[in-house]
Amino acid sequence: MTDIKPVLERADHNLNSSLDKLFDLIRIKSISTDPSFKAECRKAADWLVNYLGSIGFAASVRDTAGHPMVVAHHDGATADAPHLLFYGHYDVQPVDPLELWETDPFTPAIKDIGNGRKVITGRGTSDDKGQLMTFVEACRAYKDIHGSLPCRLTILFEGEEESGSPSLKPFLEANAEELKADYALVCDTGMLDAETPAISAGLRGLVGEEVVITAANRDLHSGMYGGVAANPIRILADILAGLHDSTGTITLPGFYDGVDETPEDVKAAWKKLDDSAESFLSEVGLSVPSGEKDRSILELIWARPTAEVNGITGGYTGEGFKTVIASKASAKVSFRLVGRQNPAAIRESFRAYVRSKIPADCSVEFHPHGGSPAIQLPYDSALLSKAKVALSDEWPKPAVVIGMGGSIPIVGDFQKMLGMESLLVGFGLSDDRIHSPNEKYELTSYHKGIRSWIRILDALAA
Repeated sequence: MTDIKPVLERADHNLNSSLDKLFDLIRIKSISTDPSFKAECRKAADWLVNYLGSIGFAASVRDTAGHPMVVAHHDGATADAPHLLFYGHYDVQPVDPLELWETDPFTPAIKDIGNGRKVITGRGTSDDKGQLMTFVEACRAYKDIHGSLPCRLTILFEGEEESGSPSLKPFLEANAEELKADYALVCDTGMLDAETPAISAGLRGLVGEEVVITAANRDLHSGMYGGVAANPIRILADILAGLHDSTGTITLPGFYDGVDETPEDVKAAWKKLDDSAESFLSEVGLSVPSGEKDRSILELIWARPTAEVNGITGGYTGEGFKTVIASKASAKVSFRLVGRQNPAAIRESFRAYVRSKIPADCSVEFHPHGGSPAIQLPYDSALLSKAKVALSDEWPKPAVVIGMGGSIPIVGDFQKMLGMESLLVGFGLSDDRIHSPNEKYELTSYHKGIRSWIRILDALAA
């Protein structure tokens, strides 16, 4: 381990100049989903390559069918130092509706919001330019003091994360040998709160299905055919209602195969963090949880699978009233997966269940919408333990190990395609308004994020 005290001090000294660099990057309108900003995305990639080159990385822009990738390499202090891959994305969400922004989304500034809090304003500050720059600036401070880095590093920045990452898998396949490392580091997550850093040990997987049920060959008059003709809306409603029993348990055969119980010590740690159901749900006007009984709110969100209906269509939905029996009815259903649940097996179990409910003279068709497994880092992982200690040394409160209700597909790609586990550490807060007007990133998140990565790199090099 190196002496990191002077490195931390250099990060403090560099803060103003590093903010200048971050502001330069934020000013670039790298909106990946809008073709009119293609040149801006290229500009952001070029900017990152130039800056990484200025601090000693061998960096290059790599063309894809879409927006370019940025790849950079740096040797470690020793030949046998651990090799880490750091991932982030330089593209940002569109800014619409522009009239809801309090300041120009691409004119970053420091804003005092009271109670001693200062924030960096602008699109991409939290998602993900501010986050990725915490890592780059940690490397810069290390180089300033020691002339080298404690680990061998590969950096991968993509420009299409906000538009579905269509070029990412082909790029990983084509460059697997170059990109493979001992571990991946991902900084696109958040803190538990403003004083408590978090490591995400689990990400739920996802299976999406659209179901379309067809009964009669046309819409029917409910007076003439009601009570005789099959009603696809009623069939669909029965199917959807049967996905859960009275305890909130999902009824599909084999659904819980591969779902492990959360370790008792982890549940005990989560219990200390857990809000009551009333306080958690009150923000959205609810008070009674609908999931599995006798599970805490955090366990339900972070470690248990779900089945949710995301949309239903069928029949007449316009103004007024129309007495019609629809010919078709459809629903969009998503399953969040945990542990070792198999997306293909879940999809087939759901389809078999639906088919079993379809009358002989009706038909059903399915349209898949994505399928990815869950990611789970072992709770006793040495990688996780080292990072937890490093983060706890930096922040006011000890780091906590959490799960995530959502999915980050790149983490699964790293595991499946490159054989790497990922350490997910980020410094965003729940009120950063990512994807919304008035996005911000706490100045403390940025500053202490840099210091945190210095500590983590040092810990992982040991």
